[in-house]
Amino acid sequence: MARLAQLKFAMGSSIFIVGFIFAAFLAAIMFIIQLNLIYSVILTVLFILFQYLIGPAIVRMTTRLQYLKPGENPWLESTVKGLADKTGIPMPRLATVPDNTPNAFVFGRTATGATLALHEGLLRNLNEDEVKGVIGHELGHIKHKDYIVMTVLSALPLLAYLVARGTWQAAWISGRSREKNEGNMRAALFAVGIISYVVYIISLLCVMRLSRLREHYADAYSAYVTGSPRSLESALTKITYGLSLSPKAPSGARAFYIGDPAQAKQEIQQIMDKKQEYDLDHDGVLDEKELELAMEKEAKSAWTKMNSLFSTHPPTFKRILLLHEIEGEMESGRYTNDRVYAHI
Repeated sequence: MARLAQLKFAMGSSIFIVGFIFAAFLAAIMFIIQLNLIYSVILTVLFILFQYLIGPAIVRMTTRLQYLKPGENPWLESTVKGLADKTGIPMPRLATVPDNTPNAFVFGRTATGATLALHEGLLRNLNEDEVKGVIGHELGHIKHKDYIVMTVLSALPLLAYLVARGTWQAAWISGRSREKNEGNMRAALFAVGIISYVVYIISLLCVMRLSRLREHYADAYSAYVTGSPRSLESALTKITYGLSLSPKAPSGARAFYIGDPAQAKQEIQQIMDKKQEYDLDHDGVLDEKELELAMEKEAKSAWTKMNSLFSTHPPTFKRILLLHEIEGEMESGRYTNDRVYAHI
């Protein structure tokens, strides 16, 4: 498949850059507090391994997902199996999440042990074609092994953040002492805290950039495997609008979902602020078509482009534009299997 190598390169380069930044970060910290670097490397590796091993268990507990038994949802089973078999992806375990918001995600330690979880709100509010488009997107993440890479890579910004918090608190506590040695230690802790926070911001931006890119690849994969970009376009519109209405606080694992509730609220608010402009039939309500057109127009906004730098997902507007381009090529008859990722 064309350009899949670019995603692999982006993953590899992101891991290298974040790893290099983190290695320099550890060396600087060890120099400041005069400890052996090897201990920090060992602790970092153990932290990443720990997150990798317990990550799936945490997801299962926090989402309260329920695994489907064979035959419990024949349509869902046959749809997932058909799409997985089309490109040789192992059939994932299927689960539903007792949540009224329209969302979905995949997780696991390996491609053969992955779980595809769909929110009950998604199954209830989207039609079968739209659900199929979402399934194709999530299978794209399995195909590209995104969730494994993101689990490992996101551990480094998290660790830098924990070090920053811990050293700042320790510095404030040590500041109560007037002894000279304590004063030197406080200065060292403040220096470590500042460096840690800078490393956290830089490494997080690198991880977010990769997170946004992998969403585009998964969208393109869905268009390919389902043969219907329109299904995912419609699904993303409904998902974004549905998530914007959610009263719940966004989860800490937002990068793993097909839609980010916090981002959805912001995007829909931008459109609602210009409701009169986008309400083409002046009936006071933005229907699905008007909402899609509004999202397309917002995709060209300079504010949207700047704001997306700090997002785990590309703006829904841009995702729809990408799918529109693929849809146009499919309708023209020029689309072939080697052009799956050509529009990214």
